[in-house]
Amino acid sequence: MTALRTRMLEDLRIRNYAAKTQRVYVQSVAGFARHFGRSPDVLGPEEIRAYLMHLRDERKVSWSRFNQVVSALRFLYRYTLGREEMVPHLPYPRGERRLPRVLSVEEARRFLGSIANLKHRAALTTAYAAGLRVSEVVGLRVGDVDSQRMVIHVRQGKGRKDRMVMLSTQLLALLRVYVRAVRPGEWLFPGAVPARPLTVRSLQQACAKAARVSGLQKPVSVHTLRHSFATHLLEAGTDLRAIQTLLGHGSVRTTQRYTHVSTLRLQSIRSPLDLAAEATALR
Repeated sequence: MTALRTRMLEDLRIRNYAAKTQRVYVQSVAGFARHFGRSPDVLGPEEIRAYLMHLRDERKVSWSRFNQVVSALRFLYRYTLGREEMVPHLPYPRGERRLPRVLSVEEARRFLGSIANLKHRAALTTAYAAGLRVSEVVGLRVGDVDSQRMVIHVRQGKGRKDRMVMLSTQLLALLRVYVRAVRPGEWLFPGAVPARPLTVRSLQQACAKAARVSGLQKPVSVHTLRHSFATHLLEAGTDLRAIQTLLGHGSVRTTQRYTHVSTLRLQSIRSPLDLAAEATALR
């Protein structure tokens, strides 16, 4: 491990960045260094520009991946190397604005009902019923489910924040059946090694399998279940701020995108073409 890599890791830990973010940032900086075969501390604005163009035009990386690289390099130059003058050469790109893909209530019911494996059905039902991220689902401990207060304690979610979400009565009934059958120890959803939780990849694979078995004509990921949770709450009349809190969003602007995918809201709006036709008929 190079001295620069060690120092950057120390800077990330001092600022309490999540372990996953530490890995992504260090890997991003390593990719930058490999591209030129030199250490980043001797590279300047021209190399930064050339590398970003390489990612965009040649490797055609996704916007999210591009943004990760920019964030990693900004951290490196600002904190580890102390070269603030380099930061303006690393502007954040304008993101693609895509609407989240969601299931209808009936599709969600069909999807969850198609899962034969009890542990996978309990885990994916938890994702939908509580609007959790995949990492939050696999990170749940048995003690995080509070049936007395009817809440689930999500510990250290995105942004290193704890939050409480509601515990559905239907989910609680399923979890009780699951716990009696599986007898999990510390982790609510243990992996192949009981002392460790189910991996993110394992749950994602279980979700992909369930999507195929269900016969739904659209891709379904664990995050699709989270999007569906938010949209269905909005369509049921839940306050946007309450949904923001449940999802753990730092800004309500992030939550507002669900207003654009709520079909019930769209169906309640009358097209001016229909209004004009009705007005003509009344004459």
